[in-house]
Parts: sequence; structure tokens; C-alpha cells
Amino acid sequence: MTIDLILLCVFAFLAGFTDAIAGGGGLIQTPAALVLLPQYPLATVLGTLKIPSFSGTSIATAQYVRRVPVNWLLIGLMAVTAFCAAFAGSTLLTHVNNSFMKPLLLFMLILVAIYTFTNKKFGDHLEKDHSVKQQILYSLLISLIIGFYDGFIGPGAGSFLILSFIGLLGFDFLKASAHAKFVNLATNLGSITFFMLSGKIIFAIALPMAACNALGGWVGARLAILKGNAFIRIFFLIVVCATIIRFAYDVWFK
Repeated sequence: MTIDLILLCVFAFLAGFTDAIAGGGGLIQTPAALVLLPQYPLATVLGTLKIPSFSGTSIATAQYVRRVPVNWLLIGLMAVTAFCAAFAGSTLLTHVNNSFMKPLLLFMLILVAIYTFTNKKFGDHLEKDHSVKQQILYSLLISLIIGFYDGFIGPGAGSFLILSFIGLLGFDFLKASAHAKFVNLATNLGSITFFMLSGKIIFAIALPMAACNALGGWVGARLAILKGNAFIRIFFLIVVCATIIRFAYDVWFK
């Protein structure tokens, strides 16, 4: 095992740990892979990273589902929609540069960070008076928009999912994290399907990283369940701020 692969596995563990708690694992894993694998095309690197992302999210999801009640009907509808949207986003990624969206995302994330920091009750359970039809509509919009985003851009998708579950559906941080993992599984699977059909996954790199990401996901999910909403809220803020820094660098220094 080369030193580069060892480093990638370390970053994969950290990404799985972070993603299991508050999303945003791609902020750790993706830049590391782009630096350590410069000899490969961008699409190949991103396609390869979807395997460890899926692995870590799977383990985290299994931990959550044992301890957090899940709305299976809602998740089923969202997963199918998110899969198709992510497949479409990954397809578009191979034809269009995605950098034009980053200034807008940077602005949105700054607003999210300010609102989450100033509103101390954000992420507590707040029951929304939605009809079943409204709940399904919001859920489909969340999975469609963020599913496409995950396939097309990627970093921060898990955090956006958590934010959407809290803001639109009234979930608390723990319940939002649990449901976000199911949708994230579907988006990863949609992208994996596209990249596998395109032959853009390097399994010799993806599989060792997947094992480490899965271990990180297991540790992160157990810690989130143990510590609860307050801990996840703090971690969420840290991840959002890290995303802001990442996008600010892309916008102003690249």
C-alpha cells in the first residue's frame, strides 16, 4: 500500500465520521483526493470517491435506523427521486463546468451559518402543520434539488439535506440526520450507477477507502446518537463554516 493510499484512507475515515454527524464529508475527502491523485481526470476521481461515500453512509444509516424512528413512505419516495436526480446531475457534470454555481452557494451558506448560530432553537423539534400532500411535495422538492446538486457538485449535500429536513419538515437535528442518510444513500447510488456505466471508478483505490469511510461512519453515528441535538448542532455549524471556506477559496483564489 503506497503512502498516498494510506493518506486517502485516513481522510476517508475522517470524512465518514464527519458525514455521519452533520454531512459534509466530501469537504474532507474530495480535496484530499484531488491533491493526491492529480494523474487522473476529475470525473474519475469524483466517481471513485462515490464508493467510500456510499459505504460510510450505509453504515451510519444502519446505526441511525436502530435508534431513530423513520418515516418509511416518505424516505422511499425521496430515495427514488434523489437517485434519478443525482444520476442526471452526474451526467451533466461530464458536459458542463459547475463553477458558476459556487458564488450563489457561498452566499446561501453564509446565511445558513448566521441563521443557525443566532437562532438557538433551530434544530429543536418543531412540528409543522403540513397535510400529507404538502409533506410529500416538500420531500420530493428536497430530494430532487439536493439530489441533482449532489450529482453535479457534491460537497455539503448532506448538510443541505439536514437543513431542509429541519427547516421545511420540522425535524430535530437527530431525526434530520437519520433521514438525510437515506436520501444521501440514494444520491450516492445514482452517481455510482452513472460512473460505473462510464467506467470511471478505480476500485483498487475505492475499496480500501470504503472500508475506512465505513468505520468513520460507524463511529460518527454512534457519537451523534449518544450526544444528541446539541452536539449535532455544533458540528453542523462547524461543517457549514468549513463549506463556506472551501467555496470562498474556489470563488476568489482559483
